[in-house]
Amino acid sequence: MRDTLSLPVLVGTALLVTALWGFNFVIIAVGVREVPPLLLACLRFVLAALPAVFFVRRPKVGWRLLVAYGLFLGVGQFGLLFTAIRWGAPAGLSSVILQAQAFFTALLAVAFFGERFRWHNGLGLVVAGLGLALMGWTKSANGALTVPWPSLVMLILAALMWASANLLTKKMGRVDTLGLMVWSSLVPPLPLLALSWWLEGGGAVRTALLHRSWLSLGSIAYLAFLSTLVGYGLWNWLIVKKGASAVAPFSLLVPVFGISSAWLLLGETLTPSHLAAAGLILGGLAVHVFGGRFASAE
Repeated sequence: MRDTLSLPVLVGTALLVTALWGFNFVIIAVGVREVPPLLLACLRFVLAALPAVFFVRRPKVGWRLLVAYGLFLGVGQFGLLFTAIRWGAPAGLSSVILQAQAFFTALLAVAFFGERFRWHNGLGLVVAGLGLALMGWTKSANGALTVPWPSLVMLILAALMWASANLLTKKMGRVDTLGLMVWSSLVPPLPLLALSWWLEGGGAVRTALLHRSWLSLGSIAYLAFLSTLVGYGLWNWLIVKKGASAVAPFSLLVPVFGISSAWLLLGETLTPSHLAAAGLILGGLAVHVFGGRFASAE
């Protein structure tokens, strides 16, 4: 039986977590200005794992699943996301495009777990797909694509990696999400460091490590502690108290905080086409998440 939790506490905590995760995209955009993106992702997971791994109990899951989760989420999702933003993807719009993970998760669940793909899943996928297509063709005032195609492809692949990690979580069953984040964070640092040294250059890695600024250190600290440990810790606490069905819909607010914080702090502007594309993606996501409830209520 779950503990009672007042509505103001539920809403307030959920808003805090989604704000932390939405603002996360601004922090990434700031961080990759001074630190190569793969190295930044590496340092994020180093601090997320150490020293927390000595105080947080390892989740009851096999090492194979734990390692696979760390590779898909850490190397796959965040390696691609950080690089996409470094290559020119706007932080706010990245927070919207990454939500394609919900549809990839549904499709992969059909393929590997035999789950049903209902009408609202299909409708949501079509609507969001139109939004992604519009986002890909939308241009800025100077005539250039707002989201460069290489960055858009990387963001979609990052969403696919996230969805793959979601399927591994489903295979694990009931698991402590904070423990999962801390212990799986042991996996990405070495692969990310090797990829950074190879693709971004050993000189760039050495320079970033030896000449750290307060801005880069602050970005790494935010990504590791506030976004990862505090964010997932509070999210897990809410799920334990109220259940996933009551908490999960609040994740739709992450792109809202992502777009608004990028507008306020980075000066990212949105044209009517941007707003229409973002609206289609978020609208499709809402149909995907809530459509089944309306159907069952009829």
